[in-house]
Amino acid sequence: MTTVFTGRIRPLAGVNEPDTEADVEVEAIAVADGRIVALGTAAALKAQHPDADTVALDGWVMPGLIEPHGHPAYSSILLSNLVVDIRPVTIPDAAGVLTALKKAVADAEGQAVFANGWDALLQRGLPDPDMRWLDELAGDVPLVVIHNSGHSAYFSSAAARAAGVNRDTPDPAGAHFARDANGELAGVAFEEAAVEQVVAPMLARAQQHLPELLVAHLRDLSRRGITTVSDLSWNPDLNPLIQSLHAQGQLPVRLRWYEMSRPGGTAAPRGDDDSMFRQTGVKTWSDGSPWIGNIATSFPYLDTQATRDLGLEPHHVGTANYTAEQLFEIAEPYAAGGWQLACHAHGDRAIESTLDVYEQIITRYALTDHRFRLEHCGAMTAAQFTRAASLGVTVSLFVDHITYWGEVLVDDLFGAEHGGAWADAGAAFAAGHRATFHNDGWVTPNEPFRNMAVAETRTTRNGYRMPGGTPVTRAQALAGQTTNAAWQLFSEHEVGSLAPGLFADFIVVDRDPVTVAADELAETVVRATYLAGAKVI
Repeated sequence: MTTVFTGRIRPLAGVNEPDTEADVEVEAIAVADGRIVALGTAAALKAQHPDADTVALDGWVMPGLIEPHGHPAYSSILLSNLVVDIRPVTIPDAAGVLTALKKAVADAEGQAVFANGWDALLQRGLPDPDMRWLDELAGDVPLVVIHNSGHSAYFSSAAARAAGVNRDTPDPAGAHFARDANGELAGVAFEEAAVEQVVAPMLARAQQHLPELLVAHLRDLSRRGITTVSDLSWNPDLNPLIQSLHAQGQLPVRLRWYEMSRPGGTAAPRGDDDSMFRQTGVKTWSDGSPWIGNIATSFPYLDTQATRDLGLEPHHVGTANYTAEQLFEIAEPYAAGGWQLACHAHGDRAIESTLDVYEQIITRYALTDHRFRLEHCGAMTAAQFTRAASLGVTVSLFVDHITYWGEVLVDDLFGAEHGGAWADAGAAFAAGHRATFHNDGWVTPNEPFRNMAVAETRTTRNGYRMPGGTPVTRAQALAGQTTNAAWQLFSEHEVGSLAPGLFADFIVVDRDPVTVAADELAETVVRATYLAGAKVI
């Protein structure tokens, strides 16, 4: 059965191509079996399909948005009622954070307390959350406080015992536990593999609730206009759950996933081409988070009160999680197995090292359409964008860092030269990239329209204009979360624009995304979301 949808439609087909008009508007879309069969005038499509149902859409219609770097599995837990939400977007000040933690411990009745969102750069005045302070706060109640970046976690003595972590616990590859001069745990886990050990009891507790938590989170993404999301920290053990939800018709978005790769990992065989759920590649971490001092840069952090409060010495320069040789050993088996590689890299030294590894692998296997990825790209330079493009490496930028941490980047951490050009999406497009934007799971709210706007204006939520970097055009902004994101996920044959042969994944919004002013684009309201021609929200 064919359905003709009518409205003010922005197909955005080929929106990032220089010879294609980004503002083409059509009147109707014909959909059969979940795919678009034609676009055109309402009269023409109704004449072609006289028996079709007709659905009038109230608003502007555009392709469903794509989150190319999400973490829905972890987000569904960290944003649930199993975890105390102390993120800066929820609690903006230190006093509020401390009040929330004290209340959670008091109400815990001896059960472990997990909180997420600690950020000393935005919640000024927070204490040093070492083990001694956490023990004084929580006593015998196990307490774990996860940094807003997800790259560190602070834990009490009771939490260490609950997680089975002690002074003899070895540091995982690419991660470590902070220790005092005597080798005792200091109460801080750095990087994903160590954080995962500390939060293991929380993850175990969440297992029985995960089906409903994950569905609720995916529906929230759908309400925000996202019809395809990738998970860049996926645990393949969750595959049976997703397949069950899929069979029950409970997946409101398409899911592309990246397995976490570590030393000694082996590549899984290539699977089927399920349009709703499939593995796209593998992911690793070249360095860490700028907010805790562990990104690998060629330039030092500033010596400011903020960096001193983070415990950084003057002229501090972060380090990479792996040497180039180690990164090659991790990545090479997966690339040999035909998988796309994705690597978290913020600092320019980490980016350069990752590009070196990518170039080795590309040359060894004579790869062409590999689409290896660099993730976040905070301090990536114009020259590095050019080098990456020449290698066929694609980039996904965390432009929403500007929204929340723009002033921090310039005034507190890196200065105008390096902080001002943070997440330079304009330089990426100028180098020829099909760049994308993302929100990185729970780290900032899933707000793709704000991503587009901030990439265009490079202005923070407080109205501060970044002193460096290059704004993007509206066509580039729209491509960053539609056509380019589909291509980056090897899904351009399925989603990303409204064109014949693609799935009818589209959203109805309250304003024209092509012509509205940037500040108004950020406030776009999603009125309805359709997946394969069926309304899901």
